[in-house]
Amino acid sequence: MTATLSSTRARAALRTSARASAELLLICLMLAVTLWILGRMWSVVWPLVVGLLLTTLTWPPTRFLRRRGWKPALAASVVTVLFLLVALGVVALIAVPVASQSGELTDGVVEGIQKLREWAAGPPLNIGDAQINKAFDTAVSRAQDGLGSMVGAVVMGVSTVVNGLVTAVLALFLMFFFLKDGPRFLPWLAHQLPGRLAIDVPAVAARGWDTLGAFVRSQAAVGLLDAVLIGLGLWVLGVPLVLPLAVLTFVTAFVPIIGAMFAGLVAVLIALVSNGLTDALIVLAIIVVVQQLEGNVFQPMIQSRGLGLHAAVVLLAVTLGGSLAGIVGSLLAVPIAALIAVVWNYVREQLREPSLPGTDESDAGAAVPS
Repeated sequence: MTATLSSTRARAALRTSARASAELLLICLMLAVTLWILGRMWSVVWPLVVGLLLTTLTWPPTRFLRRRGWKPALAASVVTVLFLLVALGVVALIAVPVASQSGELTDGVVEGIQKLREWAAGPPLNIGDAQINKAFDTAVSRAQDGLGSMVGAVVMGVSTVVNGLVTAVLALFLMFFFLKDGPRFLPWLAHQLPGRLAIDVPAVAARGWDTLGAFVRSQAAVGLLDAVLIGLGLWVLGVPLVLPLAVLTFVTAFVPIIGAMFAGLVAVLIALVSNGLTDALIVLAIIVVVQQLEGNVFQPMIQSRGLGLHAAVVLLAVTLGGSLAGIVGSLLAVPIAALIAVVWNYVREQLREPSLPGTDESDAGAAVPS
């Protein structure tokens, strides 16, 4: 006998689906409105974001001084001045030489793409398809435009990252105030919020701050190690533009996966143009070895706690961020994804069913019939 569907259950399922869809649409609408408001306030939001990122780098020495009895204002002032001096020194010692070689770097990459095109057109591949040629032409054009902007971002350093001198000044002032008054923020916030929010919001903010700090500091340390090791390899092989390539490696380390691939491709193309195929393959091998050391040795040693994000999630986040907001989106994609994961995990913890007295999760799992 053929079973018939229950009309009551079908209507209940449709009502549940409609209600869930309406709630999901409201959430999406809220997110869209929030993003629109942030876009309208970007001139204020961007210095705030940069100030927070800089604070994650400068908070450890500030905390060290405060634990030694320094006043908060004095510790924050000393660390801010030292940070400014270091930043100016980096600009003077690195950005100026890099600026003088940025044109050569862009031309070398374009010439490397042309050599790859000629190699693909010859034996044994003999690729002469018009679409392939068009793809190479597009790659050359994008290398001239996109790489030029990327190199410009590397050359300009802090002024480009913070989108101008005014934003840099605002970010530095915000960093000072965050260093000085940051520990008092969460208690103040808890007193301003009603009910359960006074507990939940500070808890999520504290976890988010720890995650953001771990990400920024670990990526900076790993990027520096990558830049030094790859730079030494390029210098030993006699590849030109070692300093710009090392700086590019450090900057792109803040864009996981995509950044390493981009910097490695640029280094291999420069080696191919200047030193030939053999040295280009050696450079490729050096980059692969360094990236393996980064993933299996450097990252676990430097980063005490991971972000809890799968590599596929990181790749998708970087791709989405780059398509939505360019270089800025790529830089902020992974920290934002990590913060979203922090909020999601906290919500899951609060919504979890309480365990029965005398049982734990392993016992409950064993009691479920198979």
